[in-house]
Amino acid sequence: MKKTAGAAVTEYRQDDGMSYPSRPVLTVLDQFCDTASVRQSAAQRHQLLKFVAVEYQQGKSLRELAELTGRTQSAVRRALDQAGVVRRPRGAQPIASSSRHPGGSPN
Repeated sequence: MKKTAGAAVTEYRQDDGMSYPSRPVLTVLDQFCDTASVRQSAAQRHQLLKFVAVEYQQGKSLRELAELTGRTQSAVRRALDQAGVVRRPRGAQPIASSSRHPGGSPN
């Protein structure tokens, strides 16, 4: 860390191959450890469908859900489809135009 004009600034070295901090990797939740198999019980499948549906609707990404459940993103997509959840479009959520340009005009 380097102090500049009262603000903390993190300097990243270019020679170490990392120009910004990496994203945190989530660990599999206890209730999903060792349950990612072809032969899940009906109770395990129900628990997975309920979890991914609720968490996805609360804003978690497919990647986050895959890491938390120990499944692939494709398996999470299939679970969401099976649960009847409408998926969000790809990419970040668009920023509302009123918050981008206070006063209503971009110019």
